[in-house]
Amino acid sequence: MVTQETQSQTTTGLRFASALSRKTDTEAAVRDLADAVRMQLGQAAIHLAFVFFSPHHAQKADLIAQMIREELSIEVCLGCSGEGVIADAEELETAPALTLWVGCLPHVRLAPLRLAFSEVHDQIQMPGWPEPTAEASTFVLLADPFTTPIHDVLSVMAERYPNAQAVGGLTGGGRGPGDNRLLKNGEVFDGGVVGVQLSGPIAIRTVISQGCCPIGERYVVTRAEQNMVFELGGKPALSRLQEVFESLEGTRRRDAHRALHIGIAIDEHRSRFERGDFLVRNLVGADQQAGAIAIGDLVQEGQTVQFQLRDAKSASDDLHVLLAADRSKHRHPPLGALLFSCCGRGEGLFGETHHDSRVVQERIGPIPVAGFFAQGEIGPVGGKNFLHGYTASVALFSRPDEG
Repeated sequence: MVTQETQSQTTTGLRFASALSRKTDTEAAVRDLADAVRMQLGQAAIHLAFVFFSPHHAQKADLIAQMIREELSIEVCLGCSGEGVIADAEELETAPALTLWVGCLPHVRLAPLRLAFSEVHDQIQMPGWPEPTAEASTFVLLADPFTTPIHDVLSVMAERYPNAQAVGGLTGGGRGPGDNRLLKNGEVFDGGVVGVQLSGPIAIRTVISQGCCPIGERYVVTRAEQNMVFELGGKPALSRLQEVFESLEGTRRRDAHRALHIGIAIDEHRSRFERGDFLVRNLVGADQQAGAIAIGDLVQEGQTVQFQLRDAKSASDDLHVLLAADRSKHRHPPLGALLFSCCGRGEGLFGETHHDSRVVQERIGPIPVAGFFAQGEIGPVGGKNFLHGYTASVALFSRPDEG
């Protein structure tokens, strides 16, 4: 079975289309997807394509890559396996599925990327990657979690491409190195990174929904070392945490036992903090004797932090609010979107299927959407690119506001 969304287009020539197949036969599924896309776009030139597939199709990734090149003439084609597949308003978390998302992007510059790593990667080299420029651009990255030092990659990218944003996800479905699949222009890899840099006459806006709501007061870190926070606002960090926990009631206190996090303010110079101003990280431990807490990132004295609670309502509200805010701030509506949602979200978090994809459609409109359930999500917060967890990372493609 194949579902199709009406193509999205503008007078500038930006057009997008998507299709989904639930067929278990990989060859038949790819052929149906190609036919569905051609029905929507006719003979228009396809410049960019993403194909995402469930683990059921991973062993035939070579066939997927080969057939897409044969069926469709595409300038840059990327893809990967995921824990589940997202297509338009549907999320298929465990069923066989394959989705194809394509864009006609005239005059947009596309640079396909590949990065591999040896067992000893003292220094990350980026052979074949674009030369740094002052121009703003967007990187869409797909990476294997077992073989990619993604934090190091993002750090190097921050130095090399200071005006670039990155969005994407870590592949899923496999249980160890070599199990996942990555596609780039007909080639298939079982590790590393594939991606594309986009620049030119297109706007790619990112919505990074970390799915938390702030609780308690904000504190300044007054004593810290590496990822250990010893004092918040001059008092032991563990005491501050206990105060916040005791202020919660009912179900929120119960949820805090398993879903309490901490947000680190990205920009210390803000006079007020709102959604998107905090980088949410896990609380990973505590030292009772020292009164300290350990978090899943480095922290520095002088930073502002606030404890955060993740639950279904907070995660849903956060995505709704951020998407609505994006729509209200920009002249041109999105014409297509890529959605990378954590495998810890979905039905397991929300108690219902199709949550994130449905919210995108509700807030943005019935545009072509594709993505997958990831083992980690890439996206910018406060102008810096990070790897996230339990996050919905959305890339919205539209005409530039000035266009």
